[in-house]
Amino acid sequence: MFDIIKVVILSLVEGITEFIPVSSTGHLILVNEFIKLKPESFANMFSIIIQLGAILSVILIYFNKLNPFSYKKSASKKRETIEIWKRVIIGVLPAAVLGLKFDDFIDEKLMNPYVVMTTLFVWGIVIIFIEARHKKAKIKSISDMSYKTALLIGLAQCIALVPGTSRSAATIIGAMLLGCSRTVSAEFSFFLAIPTMFGATSLKIVKSILRGTPMSMWQVFLILLGTVLSFIFALIVIRKFMKYVKEHNFIAFGLYRVVLSVVMAIYFLIIAK
Repeated sequence: MFDIIKVVILSLVEGITEFIPVSSTGHLILVNEFIKLKPESFANMFSIIIQLGAILSVILIYFNKLNPFSYKKSASKKRETIEIWKRVIIGVLPAAVLGLKFDDFIDEKLMNPYVVMTTLFVWGIVIIFIEARHKKAKIKSISDMSYKTALLIGLAQCIALVPGTSRSAATIIGAMLLGCSRTVSAEFSFFLAIPTMFGATSLKIVKSILRGTPMSMWQVFLILLGTVLSFIFALIVIRKFMKYVKEHNFIAFGLYRVVLSVVMAIYFLIIAK
């Protein structure tokens, strides 16, 4: 029963933080200090696989918009959907190349609370600064986005390879700097997440299998439960988040990141020692 409670809490954290610019990694590192599944190899696998639930929530919400084969769409709408996918594929290429190359280095050298608390703080300040200077957006739909812009947003996503940066923060802020509206920036960030997170999760799973990490039936059940819960929580958050960005800026998220980084610093540098 205690394992199930842990799964619910960890899935809630993942579902809430994955698609908003606050760093799901930072939250999970902090939460794992108090609530952690055992053994560590299973805890790591759990945190990776439940991301699939969050990805599926994006696919469900935007299925019609992302489905180029829908019989309900006109020929022009189908072409528009294909154009969206072209931009997503171009945007995901930089992270795919760099992520594959530096995955082991990131896990060994950067996946620690000190890096995360630093990037949380720095990017919190960046978000506040950029929002304070944000000008009127020129790009009001993904179809208006050039391939060059999609590639540059993809390069911005690579910054999120450093834990604590937040993939959504990097892509959303990158898109806004390139002239995209907040809504377009958030949507394109969600769409980029589909191949990016599928690829990253698949890579981690394959590596775990090759290492021969065993799992019991109970552990399999916990992972399935966590995936379903992450899906449900992310589904709710994405819908709420899109309503929020239509009327508000991201300064509140920047402030939250700064506060969280201070909380992590107090805990890891003072209390935990």
